Formats: sequence, C-alpha cells, structure tokens
Amino acid sequence: MGLSEMSLRERGKQIRKELYTLYFAYQHPKTPWYARLITGLTIAYALSPIDLIPDFIPVIGYLDDLIIVPAGISLSSRLIPPDVISECRGRAENERISSRLRLGVAAIIILFWSVVAYIGIRFLLSLYSG
Repeated sequence: MGLSEMSLRERGKQIRKELYTLYFAYQHPKTPWYARLITGLTIAYALSPIDLIPDFIPVIGYLDDLIIVPAGISLSSRLIPPDVISECRGRAENERISSRLRLGVAAIIILFWSVVAYIGIRFLLSLYSG
C-alpha cells in the first residue's frame, strides 16, 4: 500500500466523518434554514448514486466529486454556527450509523433529485411552450 493510497483512504474517512457531522448539524435546532438547505444538498449529492458528470468519463468524471463535495462541506461548515459544528463533530466521532441516519440520508437524496427533476421538467416545458 503506497503513500498516496493511504492518504486517499484517510481523506475518504475524513470526508465521511464530515458528512456525518453535517447530518447531525442538519438536524440541530440552532442550524439556520439556509445552512440546512446547503447541507442537505451537499449530503444528497455526496451520497447519491447519480452524479452531474458521470464517473465513466475520464478525468472529468471524478473532478466533480473532488471539487463539488469538498466545496459543499466547506460552505456548509461555514454557514453552521461554530458551537453546533463542534457538538456535531463529537457526535459523529462517537455514534455509529443508525438505521434512522440511513433513512434520513435516503430521504435527503430522494428530495434532492426530486427537486432537480422538477426544475429540469419546468425548464424543458418553458422551452417548448414559448
């Protein structure tokens, strides 16, 4: 196992931990609505099997995962109050993934892609209607 493979593995664990942190922050009552919106979109995109740019396209297919997900995590973390982030990081380190968490993430993913589909359909209808 090479150095780059280890760092990629560690980076994956770090991103996963940050996504758990954001999930707990999403549920926190002190998290503002706009932070919840960005956080929900970030979690949904990160865990969704559907990408904006498919992974089978060489190089660019993985660039969206390397840019969009960390950017979403960073933006979400900045919008959430620091005390909430600290509390939720502690929870993310100590709690195992529960079925409730999985159900919540699935709901966020379904909501995200439903909104994307709705916007896409509205856009296409507006193009064809006039």
